[in-house]
Amino acid sequence: MKKIAVIGAGIVGITTAFELASIGNHVTVFEQNSAGAEEASFANGCVFSPGFVTPWVAPGLPRTLLSKLFREHSPVRIGGLGGKELAWISKWRAACKMDSYLVHRSQLHNLASFSNEVFKDLTRRMSLDYEHSKGFMVLYRGPEEQKSAQRILQSYKEMGVPFLEISAEKARILEPALNLETKIQGGLYFPEDQIANCRQFALMLKDECEKLGVRFEFNSNVKPLSSAQPTLVQTQRSETRFDAVVICAGIRSAEILAPIGIKVPMLPVYGYSLSAAVREAIDAPLSGLIDDRHKVTISRIGQRIRVSGIAQIGGSAKVQSQAAFNTLYKVLNDWFPGAAKTSENVQEWKGARAMLPEGIPLIGACKVPGVWLNIGHGSSGWTLSCGAARALANLIDGRLPGTNLIGFGMSRLD
Repeated sequence: MKKIAVIGAGIVGITTAFELASIGNHVTVFEQNSAGAEEASFANGCVFSPGFVTPWVAPGLPRTLLSKLFREHSPVRIGGLGGKELAWISKWRAACKMDSYLVHRSQLHNLASFSNEVFKDLTRRMSLDYEHSKGFMVLYRGPEEQKSAQRILQSYKEMGVPFLEISAEKARILEPALNLETKIQGGLYFPEDQIANCRQFALMLKDECEKLGVRFEFNSNVKPLSSAQPTLVQTQRSETRFDAVVICAGIRSAEILAPIGIKVPMLPVYGYSLSAAVREAIDAPLSGLIDDRHKVTISRIGQRIRVSGIAQIGGSAKVQSQAAFNTLYKVLNDWFPGAAKTSENVQEWKGARAMLPEGIPLIGACKVPGVWLNIGHGSSGWTLSCGAARALANLIDGRLPGTNLIGFGMSRLD
């Protein structure tokens, strides 16, 4: 039994705390905000997709994104480029090779599949009742997107991902409210994937954590770790020594780790979302889909519709781009016109997703004894969180992780 600190109370931090407490550890969670799941977990796209999860290092991707950068409704935006952003982009471009992509795609799929099993186990054991719906669809507007997707379909088959290639007619059967005036070239359907409310799940699991004795210290701004005492957690109010410290602090993780010699090439890649009440259920989606051209997802969560997308490099979380929101509104109107009450009480949100150049997280021990990492999940954090948490808890407990974590360790940064 260990005394363990978890830094960060997003979906990754809360799932990690739960798994550690479940095997008998005394866990304290430190969070700078006043509640859990207030940052990247707050209003994400709600897509829990083990089948569709993919790294950002596909061959040819830099050229493809550059060709779209200056379009009105580009899926990628630049908020300002400094030395840090340029260095990250350089490492990302170097990783965009076919061999790297295939390796990382397989690694992510294995972890995502494990995470899905853990997710279902937690839901079943604790009877968690959160907003969710079954099935996830990828829609192609034209032959360009369909042709581009063909090169990855074989890897889906080799990995055993359950998916169906679907026609426009089949897509409209699966989602009857799709706008008849918006052309569909075809698509993919992942029947085992789902839409699920990340923040709602996180807060429910927080309650289960507290039943296990986990303490949550909110409004606690954790200072960077000390090389002299790396397992000493210091906030503006207290100093406490732990047997182990687990970093799950999203984009702040790099800052917290820097003084102990852990350099993590992490960058905030900002995403946008809008959430609005359903106007008419008959006009709304039944589950969720992604517009492959614009990389925008539309999800049904209870009596709301959430539209999310855009990858903005540079800038800050406080400065929002109206052009980015305009793209989200456009895609929603293209596929489900009139489905949401977009003229009243719309929640517009921008959040920072902590990304590593290879597009896969760091999970496991680092070179400093007692300090563990569960960071850099990027846009796949919701899908990977449950599996990453259980695997890491097993490692801290001296057991096998339960899934293959080769490629997720610090050694790849050497």
